[in-house]
Amino acid sequence: MNRIFRLKNPVKHYDWGSPQWIPRILRVANPEGLPWAELWMGVHPDGPSLTEYEGTLLPLSLLIAQDPALYVGTAVQRAFGTLPFLFKLLAVDKPLSIQAHPNRDQAQKGWERENQLGIPLEAPYRNYKDPQHKPEIICALSPFTALCGFQEPDQIVQGLTKFAQSAPEPLGRALNRLSQTLQTGAADQRLRAFLQGLFALPPALGLALSAYGKDHQQRLIREYPAYTEAWKLIAYFAELHPGDPAVMAPLYLHRIALEPGEGIYLPAGVLHGYIRGFGVELMANSDNVLRGGLSSKHVDVQELLHILDFSVFHPQILQAQDSGFRTQAQEFSLWVREGFGDEVQYPESLPGILIVTQGTLHITLASGEGEWTLTQGESVFIPQGTPEDIRFSGTYTLYGAGPGSL
Repeated sequence: MNRIFRLKNPVKHYDWGSPQWIPRILRVANPEGLPWAELWMGVHPDGPSLTEYEGTLLPLSLLIAQDPALYVGTAVQRAFGTLPFLFKLLAVDKPLSIQAHPNRDQAQKGWERENQLGIPLEAPYRNYKDPQHKPEIICALSPFTALCGFQEPDQIVQGLTKFAQSAPEPLGRALNRLSQTLQTGAADQRLRAFLQGLFALPPALGLALSAYGKDHQQRLIREYPAYTEAWKLIAYFAELHPGDPAVMAPLYLHRIALEPGEGIYLPAGVLHGYIRGFGVELMANSDNVLRGGLSSKHVDVQELLHILDFSVFHPQILQAQDSGFRTQAQEFSLWVREGFGDEVQYPESLPGILIVTQGTLHITLASGEGEWTLTQGESVFIPQGTPEDIRFSGTYTLYGAGPGSL
């Protein structure tokens, strides 16, 4: 298979998206100022890419379904049936919800359970949109801020104690009780008890917590400057989501600041939230999200507590090694390439999706059977075939997604 398929990709206009980043990279106008949150590349049923086939636009999922072995190869077909990943541009202008994703067994059981209960797929209170797990990697295209993974219980106690020091009653007593849950037992038991206690705060205390975080921001910065970023985020979250106890997330999750080209990998069960930035995101082909606050959407506390991994987790900041990012995921691999005018062989295994983020990429076949020019924001699907037959040239930066190691 030598044909290369240009993609037309759907955009998701969630309210936390940016009106600038995705339109800018696609070089299109956005006169209405709509929030462009995600551009999806892949075969997910909620937003498959389209491609031209025999004179008509066809979902990429249907193209592959015609002959999976031909388009994705027998190894990927046997393991997954189709492309096993969802590739995105992610434009975060306002914080996403605090969230986590289920592992494979949890997703399968949750999907079957909600089907048996007759919960419609589009129901706002449904947790499982598909039976797949959802490990993911995010790589920054701009400075990117995230909250990811539980801090050590003792670290949480230190920050919580400083925060609660001047809190009025009964908020002060409630914060001290939360601190006590973190002081005895195994680390995972302490973290579970803490989060359960946080979610159990009555609404009046949630509102008092938000008001306190906003009103005392400057005092906290003066007295405890080492926590400045945490105090700023708490006040910011409290402004956006008054009454939500998850405004305290900067005191129990790690704050991660990525520079362009850096990434983090998040396995299933890791509590996290993206705060601001533009990046490429790659994940298993799933849209399963269990929310843990900072959201107007459904938050199922009991199901979240069921799927969370309560281990202390500090994500490693990843740099591209041999222009690829190493993860544990079987479903996907993420790579980045820059061209400076020279001609190179297609650098990765097939099949794959790639998007040009800067410059112009020329793709030719050694057989002379075709050539394609991609400019900034354009993407293609390259089916299973012979990598040695594909040549890249031009001056460009591109990100590519393919299956992981099977």
